[in-house]
Formats: sequence, structure tokens, C-alpha cells
Amino acid sequence: MTITLTDQDKLTLRTAAWGAVSLMSAAGAAGSAHKVATHGSIALTSATGTVGHVVAKAPKGIKYGKTVASLADVVLPALTDGMSLLKQKDAAEADNFRATVLVAIDASAQAQKGAPGPALVEMARKITQALDAA
Repeated sequence: MTITLTDQDKLTLRTAAWGAVSLMSAAGAAGSAHKVATHGSIALTSATGTVGHVVAKAPKGIKYGKTVASLADVVLPALTDGMSLLKQKDAAEADNFRATVLVAIDASAQAQKGAPGPALVEMARKITQALDAA
């Protein structure tokens, strides 16, 4: 099934997915924020289906703010909104979006040597909670 997404829908999904990687990168700054972001970005650009086509490009012109808290204020609601809009249009693509974001945050968390630190684990929990709030 092919679904039609508006430009605003696409922006919401891109903001959510790429923002989740940005949140993980910020939480992983004690190690290598760049490595965390790179691993998460590779996971996003490896997505398939309608979601893969949409998240292949990072959002342009998004103002995330200067703190992790202001970034979270934009991204966490976008994750919930993205899941809600996809559930309304195509349940399989909603599942695909959730899986894509979870793979990206898992890849981000594994970018550091050893087990992910508490900040990465907590950020992953908040992202998952936002996805599941829809």
C-alpha cells in the first residue's frame, strides 16, 4: 500500500527520526558524540519503505534550540505525532517507523565502547516512551 504524506507529515517524521539521533548524540557527548550521530544516521539512511524514502534526508531549517531540553521539547512530541499520523494512514508503516527509530537509537548507543552509559540508556527510554505514547 502506498500512502500519501503531506510536506508537513514528512517534516514531522524527519524531525522525529533525525531529532532522536541528535538526542542520542547529545546524551553520548561524554564519549564521542560524532560517533553516536554517525551510527544513528547510517541506520536512518538504511531504512526501507515509505519511511525510508522520507527519512533518507535530514530536515532543513529546524530550530532545535541551544540545550538538550529544548531539543527534546521539539523531538519527543514529533515522535508521538509521527507515530499517530502513520497509525492513521498505514499501520505497517507506523511499525516500520518505530522499528527504524529504535534501530537508529540502538546503533547510536552501541557506538561507544562497552555498555552505553546511563545518559544514553535514559535518552533511549524517553525516545521509546514518546514512540509508544501514540
